[in-house]
Formats: sequence, structure tokens, C-alpha cells
Amino acid sequence: MSERLETTPSQTVGPYFALGLTWEDGAHVVPPETPGAFWVRGRILDGAGDPVPDAVVETWQPDADGRFPDNTDPQGTGHGFRGLGRCGTDDEGRWGIWTVKPGGVPDREGVAQAPLLAVTILARGLLNRVVTRIYFGDEAEANAADPVLSTLPPERRATLIAERAEDGSYTFDVRLQGENETVFFAI
Repeated sequence: MSERLETTPSQTVGPYFALGLTWEDGAHVVPPETPGAFWVRGRILDGAGDPVPDAVVETWQPDADGRFPDNTDPQGTGHGFRGLGRCGTDDEGRWGIWTVKPGGVPDREGVAQAPLLAVTILARGLLNRVVTRIYFGDEAEANAADPVLSTLPPERRATLIAERAEDGSYTFDVRLQGENETVFFAI
């Protein structure tokens, strides 16, 4: 008599990311009173366009002068800049990072990059993190010359551009899959 084996049901990873990987002021790359600071805000959306309520968004960037925090210097680059931002999404998939526009830094070949935030996203249903970039819509000339952004087709490039809102913040939604999926990088 042969035994019939059933397929094991799939399981979703989490939801636990936003509960265990964030901290109280994690969304503040710079102190609240920093001149020129602004919010980068958006939503994390799944392939159906539904919000992902328990994702974590982590950003890494240089300061406005293009310097990264010095891990050997307890004061970092000074002026309270830490380079790292991390926050969880709310029930509507919304997230926000308080920061300054980063100065441009060269890539490994010495070519100037446009100002950008490096972004990692952790979310339920993702077995591995996804990595992307946020460029700024008001940096058209720098964006056109960026050695990574300029290699993408124009319609895909748009998924990496944060647009300036009337209140001075920038808006950047991440679509994890489907139509207008955000460009992700294999690193």
C-alpha cells in the first residue's frame, strides 16, 4: 500500500521585523533641529498594491559634505549625523526618515554619483532583504550623469526617484513586485 504525501503549506516569515529591529529615534539620521533637514516618506506596497504593515526600512548615507560617519570617532562626522536611519512601517505601510540631502560621493571607479540614500527593506514574505536606492527628483543633472541610474531604462529609472512635496519633504513609495516594481539591486 502506498502512502500519499501532501505538500507542506507555505509559511510567511514574520511579522516581527518592525517590532524587533527598530528603536525610538531610529528614523532620525540627524537631530530634529538640524538646518536643512527634511522627511523622506513613502509606503511599502506588495504586488497587489496593498500596504505592507510590518516592514523595516533602513537607509545609509553620507552627510551633506559627502562624508560617512567615522566608526573610530565617537562623535562621527560631528553635528549629530549618524548616517543610519531605520524605521518600521505602520498599518498603512507608511514609513519616514528625517535626514539631510547627502553630498555626492564617487563610486569605486571614481565617477561622481548623484546624491542618494542606500536602502534596505525587510518584510514578511521576503526571505532575503531587498536593496535599492533613493535619488532626488530635483537633482536632474546629477541623476542623468549617475553611473548606476543612467544604465537603467527611463521607465525603470523613475522607480528610484523621490519627488519633492509642497511641505519640503520627499515622497518615495516602494513596490515590492508587480507593475512599476521598484528597481532592486543584487549585492
